[in-house]
Amino acid sequence: MQGENYKNGLSEIKSEGTKVSKGENVFMYYGSNEKNLKEKIEELDVEIGKALENQTETYSADIQLIDKQIDTYLSKMLSTNKNHDIEEYKSNISEALIKKAKIAGELSPSGSYINKLIEQRRKYEEELNNSQEYVKAETSGIVSYRVDGLEDELKPENFVNMNKKVLEEYNLKTGQMISTSLEAGKIVNNFECYIVTFLDSEEAQSATVGSSITLRLSDGREIDADIESIVLQESGEVMIVFRTNKAVEDLVAYRKISIDVIWWSYTGLKVPNSAIIEEGGLNYVVRNRTGYNDKIIVNVLKQNKNYSIITNYTADELRELGYDNEEIYSRKLIGLYDEILAYPKK
Repeated sequence: MQGENYKNGLSEIKSEGTKVSKGENVFMYYGSNEKNLKEKIEELDVEIGKALENQTETYSADIQLIDKQIDTYLSKMLSTNKNHDIEEYKSNISEALIKKAKIAGELSPSGSYINKLIEQRRKYEEELNNSQEYVKAETSGIVSYRVDGLEDELKPENFVNMNKKVLEEYNLKTGQMISTSLEAGKIVNNFECYIVTFLDSEEAQSATVGSSITLRLSDGREIDADIESIVLQESGEVMIVFRTNKAVEDLVAYRKISIDVIWWSYTGLKVPNSAIIEEGGLNYVVRNRTGYNDKIIVNVLKQNKNYSIITNYTADELRELGYDNEEIYSRKLIGLYDEILAYPKK
């Protein structure tokens, strides 16, 4: 989102990462005469303050309440270093001061002078507001000022027509945050984001749209994702678009990241396939302990062309396989530090 007066400078109304609804003011551009008008308003505020100090009348409870509000705003402003909050407190103090001046003007013999200052200030403020350009949210989402000009090109609907060469031509650096713009902002969908990757693994080649997998981010976090689309490339790789609704507010700060794709996950012992004996539809390994070999039945959870993930069967699983209680409770179990034969004989 960019307005016509972007060269005059941008002022944040909603800070980075704030959630907004459609139609809310997100930021504004200063007017061409902004600095001059603000200086005049500040000068009038000083004059109004001095005029109020010279009053000797006893003010109403309303003025005493306003004085307390001003003290509260001052205290909050001095305790923060956020520019957005400081500007908001300054605005609150200015509004409270004008309310106080109006009440004092009605009660004071010199009220006509104070009212004259207030009226002049109102005219300057009106001129200031008329010269400012406000930009509203076109849709609901989170506010971001990380704008690099690729927002229209890197839309999810455009991914199907892209390839690795096109994306590499953007010369994006892995892990580099998008720079903050001083001229524009955008509204980001905080419910989901898309990640494009190119893979040539066996799992990627056999992946299907709609499948759920796990992605490991560079900081070690693991997030769930779904396969949105798969496009075969001329190189033999496949371009896979993942969609996720996890860690969205962190991911949208980057254009290019490093991830690991976890196609499956099992907890067990990793052994070479050559160590497994298959007999009668069941799998075994041969354990060597102090020179004695034992053939131990194991449950193969997952297997690729080189390795298998194995674990011991539970008692219930063995009963389903036809083992009786005596066989189950007398069976030997494979453990983490056991030695097994890499090439056992059947």
